[in-house]
Amino acid sequence: MIDYAYPDVLVDTQWLSHHLDDPNVRIVELAMGPDLLENAHIPGAVFWSIFSDLSLPDMSMNLDVNVIETLLSRSGITSETTVVAYGSDPAIGGVVFWLLTLFGHQHVRVLNGGHQKWMAESRPVVAEFSTFAPSQYQAKPMDSNLRVLQKEIQASISNAEQILLDVRTSEEYRGEHFMMKPPEGTERAGHIPGATHIEHISVINDDGTFKSFEALQTLYSQQGITPDKEVFPYCAIGGRSAFIWFVLKYLLGYPNVRNYDGSWNEWSRLSGVPMGSEVKQE
Repeated sequence: MIDYAYPDVLVDTQWLSHHLDDPNVRIVELAMGPDLLENAHIPGAVFWSIFSDLSLPDMSMNLDVNVIETLLSRSGITSETTVVAYGSDPAIGGVVFWLLTLFGHQHVRVLNGGHQKWMAESRPVVAEFSTFAPSQYQAKPMDSNLRVLQKEIQASISNAEQILLDVRTSEEYRGEHFMMKPPEGTERAGHIPGATHIEHISVINDDGTFKSFEALQTLYSQQGITPDKEVFPYCAIGGRSAFIWFVLKYLLGYPNVRNYDGSWNEWSRLSGVPMGSEVKQE
């Protein structure tokens, strides 16, 4: 992992196995539901729900500082705690990294290989999540430099120095599939015009670990996504794009990357904005 721009943002399974009882380390499992990895949680992990903990009813990310403080306090996390994030999807760790960095937490790490590699190595698992004495966490103000909003996304469509990066599946990009059923039929299909498409899972090896620096660099540079450009990743609800923000900024060292957390969930419901390859919803 030493070849990455900021290798310290990753920990491997061996490191984590040696820190399972470290009181200064808090392991976070992020998933849609607590039973997704039923009876196979990493010892000491606390559970965070994508839906009830991190999302609003309209599926946009809940960026209320009070909600973040409550979540971290509930998990016994202080400003000095090293948070190690993982989930069933390799992208999950990057979501937690972006969210906590957004609110100024200094010590966040992503488990390289995630749950997949932990299980492949037959490391210990438990049936129950852990609980800890609550803390009184105080978050820093949101760092708006890590986000890009809809108006700037719209302006970037005609700006050659800014790149829109669609990290959804090919089916989502072409407008053939929704990540989830659109409520009340308000979501249209397609992509933001001019967006380059590289699926988020393209950065992961078969064993769940990140591809090498050289492989990642080739993957993006071949599509014109280079460090001299400003890059705006987006997906369906801002999670997969947060993961690619992490890859571009911390593994490759791209200086100008901001996550469009509003993503397709927001863009597709706006009237008067351009759409690419719209497919009629059945």
